[in-house]
Amino acid sequence: MRVIFLGAPGVGKGTQAQRLAVQEAIPQVSTGAILREAVQQGTPLGREAQRFMDAGQLVPDEVVIGIVREKLTSPDCARGYLLDGFPRTVVQAEAFDQMLKDTGSPGIEHVISFEVPAPELVRRLSGRRQCPTCQTIYHVDSAPPTRAGQCDRCGSALVLRTDDAPETVAVRRQVYEEQTRPLVEYYQKRGLLRRVDAAASIEQVYERLLAVACAVRPS
Repeated sequence: MRVIFLGAPGVGKGTQAQRLAVQEAIPQVSTGAILREAVQQGTPLGREAQRFMDAGQLVPDEVVIGIVREKLTSPDCARGYLLDGFPRTVVQAEAFDQMLKDTGSPGIEHVISFEVPAPELVRRLSGRRQCPTCQTIYHVDSAPPTRAGQCDRCGSALVLRTDDAPETVAVRRQVYEEQTRPLVEYYQKRGLLRRVDAAASIEQVYERLLAVACAVRPS
């Protein structure tokens, strides 16, 4: 299985990606994770990425693509992979397509777009709370701690992440609409896009995801 997950911040694609990756025994590949891995390993591209990160700049597409290439051509991706958060732009998608051709790698089988109405996304993000000690995530409505404002695991006071503050959520949504949303049309034109209604419980969304994944899986 070689699949891309798309969706605005808050749709829950990371949670679903983790579950599907475990079930299919394939790596869940996220841009952030492989960038950190390359930096920690001190690879040439990792050192190049670190230079931009240390300067507070975005890592250029060519460096990101290079690190993705290294990851996807590694032995652990031989059976397939699940791309979560990459590509982020049409330019990256085009470069990724070219990379697959250049390496003779099999193409993406399908792209799954998780769809959630904007008001629900805002509710999900603004209600999230995180434990700064053990990193456990809660939600004031759908997954609250036993004691309000306190982590069930370690007892630390929960905090609202900077990424989930209302003003930051608005910026993240705008960036997604401008830079990443065009990927829906890009992959739809190529006949790869599958939509999943993600405005439901985690279990319900996973059942819908499996129905889509199984329906398009090659025999």
